Amino acid sequence: MTEISALQPQALWQWFDTICSIPHPSKHEIALRDHIQQWADDRGLDTQLDAVGNLIIRKNATVGMEDRQGVVIQAHLDMVPQKNSDTDHDFTVDPIRPYIDGEWVTATGTTLGADNGIGMASALAVLGSDDVAHGPLEVLLTIDEEAGMTGAFGLEAGVLTGSILINTDSEEEGEVYMGCAGGIDAGLSVAIARQAAAADTVTVELALTGLKGGHSGCDINIGRGNANKLLARFLFGHADELGLQLVSLSGGSLRNAIPREAWATVTVPSNNLARLTELTEFYQQLLNEELGAVENPIAFALTASSAANEVFTPACQSKLLALLNAAPNGVVRMSDSFPGVVETSLNVGVITTEADHVAISVLIRSTVDSGRSYVESTLRALATLAGAEVEFSGAYPGWNPDPSSPIMQVVRETYQGMFDKLPNIQVIHAGLECGLFKKPYPEMDMVSIGPTIRFPHSPDEKVEIATVEKYWQLLLAVLNAVPAK
Repeated sequence: MTEISALQPQALWQWFDTICSIPHPSKHEIALRDHIQQWADDRGLDTQLDAVGNLIIRKNATVGMEDRQGVVIQAHLDMVPQKNSDTDHDFTVDPIRPYIDGEWVTATGTTLGADNGIGMASALAVLGSDDVAHGPLEVLLTIDEEAGMTGAFGLEAGVLTGSILINTDSEEEGEVYMGCAGGIDAGLSVAIARQAAAADTVTVELALTGLKGGHSGCDINIGRGNANKLLARFLFGHADELGLQLVSLSGGSLRNAIPREAWATVTVPSNNLARLTELTEFYQQLLNEELGAVENPIAFALTASSAANEVFTPACQSKLLALLNAAPNGVVRMSDSFPGVVETSLNVGVITTEADHVAISVLIRSTVDSGRSYVESTLRALATLAGAEVEFSGAYPGWNPDPSSPIMQVVRETYQGMFDKLPNIQVIHAGLECGLFKKPYPEMDMVSIGPTIRFPHSPDEKVEIATVEKYWQLLLAVLNAVPAK
């Protein structure tokens, strides 16, 4: 146990400490799932693994509350694996190292996993408590939410019996979410043609690092830099001037995280190396002036690399850099229905150089289908102009707001009674699983609540301690206030 296990509510924080100790990045959450299932079995709770690998745990109602509507508390098992470049950490093997930093809990050099570990911990603390009053209860822990929503896509009708679902994946205390954005993945592919590297050139690596990154939905409107886009901007602006020829290009690691780092290996004529050095220093200063209000100090470094034998042809390089420089990124449109909420956005998340092509992964989000379709058409048009290929996959629906939701009304009234103020009823620009749950369970009444989490999907992720207590008290009060069937 670490120091966070002594925080209040202790049952929740002890569970979160345990969650941090068991590696559970997306696609590697089975050890954590098995640990939780064994714990539940040992307590005599009913457990079930569904066809896709989600874990469902059932607990009988508190005596006297058997007539209440059944409630499903839902969280996802996996976390986003992001680390600082100077942090030695293998997310599939090494535990997360949480610590208290003033009023917050954060982690050493990595994502914390408060998204959605705090919600998961709250559900497990309810299951483990003999003092929490509730009706018939189910806890649904889904797999692979962050990397494809595999668990939510695979949830089948008839597995759950509850009529109310409380999603715990929100990230702002005082806000109650009744809707979320849908999304789709776009994969762009630019074929590589290569030629022999020219004589009298040197090979160098350009590394753009130090950016904060963040959640490609919740943080997309903050104005943080996208390392992929910033590096492409430099290369597009100076490749011809300096005679740069690409050897490889890469950046980012997840399509749903704003890229913090990007790299290009290039050859440059020996007589232009000094000028390239000057321009990298100038560009570093320029970026820090442009983004200094929202970013950490940005580093743009040039280092020697092993001599390259082949480079991209001029035509191939030109269309790739033009495509990347022209590709939209960030907020496309703000919502008219929900002031201050992003309606449509996209994130140029990952660039990799493969043997015969450069792959570009983009995540599009929108609360309206037409906005998503518009961005899809924009990427199709760019691909056509650049002679590239584009494919769309993994579409998931948004969660359409229901202003008449009975459970949302219960949460709102309960919050007001507890804290003497109304919560902000809102739609979140992130991909909650509720929209997918509506397909097998169209009549299920859903709401999403959570504590305040800052900078999820980045190593700066942190959760505000005081809001965890408020979220916990609200959850318990809502469970107690659920009406009869």
